[in-house]
Amino acid sequence: MDTKTKLIFAAETLFDRHGFTATGMDRLTQAAGMSSRTLYKHAGSKTALIAAVLKERHRRFQQRLDVDNMEALFNELEEWVHTEGARGCLFLRAHGETGGDTAEITDVVLAHKATLYEKIQEIVFIETGSKRHSELSEQILVLYEGATAAAVYRGAEAIASARAAASALIQQARS
Repeated sequence: MDTKTKLIFAAETLFDRHGFTATGMDRLTQAAGMSSRTLYKHAGSKTALIAAVLKERHRRFQQRLDVDNMEALFNELEEWVHTEGARGCLFLRAHGETGGDTAEITDVVLAHKATLYEKIQEIVFIETGSKRHSELSEQILVLYEGATAAAVYRGAEAIASARAAASALIQQARS
């Protein structure tokens, strides 16, 4: 594993577990097993490191969005939670901790969320045959995001409930 990949992996683990603000550069250097000089050489700044971590997480998450139906979309979310853990959305946590005031981070968060919404719109179109379901897409996005948040304390049951609600909404839109 190259130095930058090692740094991003260590940073993601710490940010996800402890938060962005609570994770200092000293803790990052220790976890990555590198000097602060090496860390800054490869990260630039903590803001740039947060953005790099989010971009890597987005890349991995995108692989799970290669689906064409709602059932599979929620199945992939459930698998993500089993694999990555259920601590809520790291993108929304980054946005919350920075207050949306750090453009470099906000841009990555908004791009990630736009991609998710576009995927939901695509699936709604596939499953209903109509592009006139923007409200349905919005409802399913809220179910998806809510399931991600509720999984923190309810586990996979939250995702199963959201999947069932999304399926019911799709069925209703078909009739």
